[in-house]
Amino acid sequence: MQVLILLMTLVSWAGAPGVIPGTGGAGAAAHEPARQSFHLVYEAVMPEVPSSAQQAFLWLPYPPDTPQQTVTGMTIKASVPYDLVTEPRYGNVAVRFTLPAGAREQTVVMEFDVLREEHVNRPYPRAGAVIPASLARTQRDGAAAGEIALWLQPDRRVPVDGLIREWATETVAGHTSDLGRARAIYDYVVDNLTYDKSGEGWGRGDIFWACDTLRGNCTDFHAVFIGYARAVGIPARFEIGFPIPTERRAGQVAGYHCWAEFYLEGSGWVPVDASEAFKHPEKRDYYFGAHDADRVLFSVGRDLVLPGMAGDPLNFFIDPYAEVNGSPISTVQRRLFYTRK
Repeated sequence: MQVLILLMTLVSWAGAPGVIPGTGGAGAAAHEPARQSFHLVYEAVMPEVPSSAQQAFLWLPYPPDTPQQTVTGMTIKASVPYDLVTEPRYGNVAVRFTLPAGAREQTVVMEFDVLREEHVNRPYPRAGAVIPASLARTQRDGAAAGEIALWLQPDRRVPVDGLIREWATETVAGHTSDLGRARAIYDYVVDNLTYDKSGEGWGRGDIFWACDTLRGNCTDFHAVFIGYARAVGIPARFEIGFPIPTERRAGQVAGYHCWAEFYLEGSGWVPVDASEAFKHPEKRDYYFGAHDADRVLFSVGRDLVLPGMAGDPLNFFIDPYAEVNGSPISTVQRRLFYTRK
């Protein structure tokens, strides 16, 4: 009889809504996070400033210290004055350069070291574990309530009502916990979107465009994940930085990379990377609950207004941004060089 009860229990685990495969964690063998050290040189080339300019600024994203990232040895090289300013909504820091009228084309540089640690947060102890009902979404942690509520708000290109809420609700049907819902959304994104940067429209993180075309880059993948998560009441945040190539010790990084985290009551922020899971199917379970150490974070959130800005909010902040007389300058160039230490 005891054997029969055990078999019935295992079957009920396997078929229960909210069962998440591949989520080892707190009760599993201790995992020592991987660590990587990099030396980075971030350059921005600002075109000539008209002699008639009354005001001209250039902003660079300043990489933060986080539990997974330590920045040291920061050196800023520029022939113009600069200060550090803080974006008020999410607390991103920027280096703001004040450019004189008639300034010639010039290069400003941030040079620094980063120690990056793999971020792993797998809340449940074994593959196939039933999610405890006690950890389903309840009242949020009061100490973090303000921050958590912020990550439930819509972005301009990621609304959380109407059709998005309808589609998200369909995606999570049958799941009774936030972890189950988050995994269902993650699996939906990995199964249905294709990493495809052909043509136009990709890279803006427009959730409707991504849902209509079912393709895009990391920005589009995570617009869907974040939008669907928020639409069913799961706080989710956008993070952006650069991937550090693993195939060589030093070189130039061509493009950015972005990823996401969702908040799980009782476990905190859980990392996900849906676009990397698409590109590396063998690591699908890994990227639900982990970010590798081969990346550097520069900013979080979208629709950012930097101190001193006059233009529209930034969709996200990873490249240099400049204004002359309050109008954006689109010809600023960015280069990023890395050396593995």
